[in-house]
Amino acid sequence: MQTVVEQLVYISDMFGTAVFAFSGVLVAGRLRMDGFGVMVLAAVTAIGGGTIRDMILGATPVFWVRDPLYIWVVIATALIGMWMVKLPRRMPWYVLPVADAFGLALFTVIGAQKALNFGTSGLIAVLMGTMTGVAGGMIRDVLAREVPMVLQKEIYATACILGGILYTLALEADMDRVTAMLICMSAVFGLRVAAIYWHLSLPTFSLQRNN
Repeated sequence: MQTVVEQLVYISDMFGTAVFAFSGVLVAGRLRMDGFGVMVLAAVTAIGGGTIRDMILGATPVFWVRDPLYIWVVIATALIGMWMVKLPRRMPWYVLPVADAFGLALFTVIGAQKALNFGTSGLIAVLMGTMTGVAGGMIRDVLAREVPMVLQKEIYATACILGGILYTLALEADMDRVTAMLICMSAVFGLRVAAIYWHLSLPTFSLQRNN
C-alpha cells in the first residue's frame, strides 16, 4: 500500500508530465505542426527522458508501459493545449516556466532514486536524474531542428546536476528520503527560478578564428 509521500510524489509526477507535455505542444504550435506532430512532441518531451533512463537501467517494461496513465495524461494535455493556445487570453508568461522548474526538480529526484534502487553509484544516480529531467526536451528540440536549450547557456541541466549531487549526498549522510528529496527539489527549483528571474546564464564557449 502506498504511503502518503509516495502518493504525493505520484500525483506531482503526473503534474510534471503534463507541464512538460504542454511545453512540447507550444513548440509544435510555433512550428505549425499537425495534430500528430503535436502529440509526438508532447510525448517525447514528457516521457522521453524517463524512457531512456529505464532502458539504460534495464527497468523494462518502461514506466509508461506499466502505468498507461502517463500516456493518457500526455494525450489529454496535448488536446487541451491545442485548444488553449487558440484562446484570446493567454496565461501569464511566468506560469509555465515556474511549473516547468517544479517538474524538473521532481523528475531529477525520481530519476536519481530509481537509479539508486537498481544499485548504481551516486555518480550514475546523478546522471540518471539529470537525464530524466532534460533528455525529453533535448529530443523535442532536435525534432524541431533547434539547438537543444540544455546545450546552450541556459541554467537547466546544471540545476539538475546540483540537485542530484545534493540528493545523493543527503542520503549518504543518513538523512531520510523525504528530507533528501526536499533538499534536492529546493535546490533545483530555486536555482532554475533564480535563473529565469535574474536572467542568469553560464559562460559560453566561442572558437575565435584568426583572419
